[in-house]
Amino acid sequence: MTPTLQLASDLIARRSVTPDDDGCQQLMMERLGAAGFNNEPLRFGDVDNFWSRRGTEKPVFCFAGHTDVVPTGPETKWEHAPFEPLIKDGMLYGRGAADMKGSLACMIIAVERFVAKHPNHKGSIAFLITSDEEGPAHNGTVKVVETLEARNEKIDMCLVGEPSSTNLVGDVIKNGRRGSLGAVLKVKGIQGHVAYPHLAKNPIHVAAPALAELAAEKWDNGNDFFPATSFQISNINGGTGATNVIPGELEVVFNFRFSTELTADILKERTEAILDKHGLDYEIQWNLSGQPFLTAAGALVEASVDAIRAITGRETELSTAGGTSDGRFIAPTGAQVLELGPCNDTIHKVDECIKAEDLNVLTDIYERLLENLLA
Repeated sequence: MTPTLQLASDLIARRSVTPDDDGCQQLMMERLGAAGFNNEPLRFGDVDNFWSRRGTEKPVFCFAGHTDVVPTGPETKWEHAPFEPLIKDGMLYGRGAADMKGSLACMIIAVERFVAKHPNHKGSIAFLITSDEEGPAHNGTVKVVETLEARNEKIDMCLVGEPSSTNLVGDVIKNGRRGSLGAVLKVKGIQGHVAYPHLAKNPIHVAAPALAELAAEKWDNGNDFFPATSFQISNINGGTGATNVIPGELEVVFNFRFSTELTADILKERTEAILDKHGLDYEIQWNLSGQPFLTAAGALVEASVDAIRAITGRETELSTAGGTSDGRFIAPTGAQVLELGPCNDTIHKVDECIKAEDLNVLTDIYERLLENLLA
């Protein structure tokens, strides 16, 4: 078993269901401390985080990631126990193998190798690790970034180890992410008997044309890096459960995934203008989960593309598709941010697994990336 696979297995064996870390970060900090890093544990609420840095000069290149994993669901449905790592038929099984304990192991081993070869490397290497990425994400990366910003400690380049690849390790790099703006809309009506609609006001009926217009609206055309902004309703709740009662209130939950062509404020204004046009009596609560970010070009993109080509012989695709990641908290500081990790076809699934050799390849890619930037 290679050092990467051994470390990945050691991390998977820890039952670190969000927000619990279960000793993963201590294990990582011990390895980093031995390599000359200064470790700074940062606990906020019930969340363990750490910031670790080797060097004092710029540029600061940071590996970012999370030790927490999503719940397993009924473990009886797993063919291989989720926290008993197993390599079988070339696959490494276990919760977090792909998302993202495998990446964390690759980062550590790549850094150990690089530092051994280049003890006086340029700039600084850093780690920003949380146990709150799969949960609310209130006391994790965002709080660490706030701590760094308060003391004017800047990250210049950041690689997030999220599973970005599709079919082959390194075939896709996420060089940006769409913004996420959610809302809970409450439309008020007047409850009454279905046989006497003139004495009531059905909020479902009055809201339907407005919701149809929102769903049909063309918010933007996207751009060279982002698809057009999307609007999706995820939940509609109204009624008492009785068949003969007109409800007094309707609740609608919806979400925008938006490009850099728009801002959250513009989306709010346009949405509320449509609701107002239809004369709805409503309340709306907005939740901005993350702004869109884009690293279109620069040293980090070039070094990453070159590293993948050098190790695998293949070209990579730059993509902004998918959901959000903790990169949304780091990019607003001015850092170049990319996501580069293993294949994502089994993440959050029963019997999560990854090709064992892919982690060895990813370790080589990370090491070559460090060579390109800091050797």
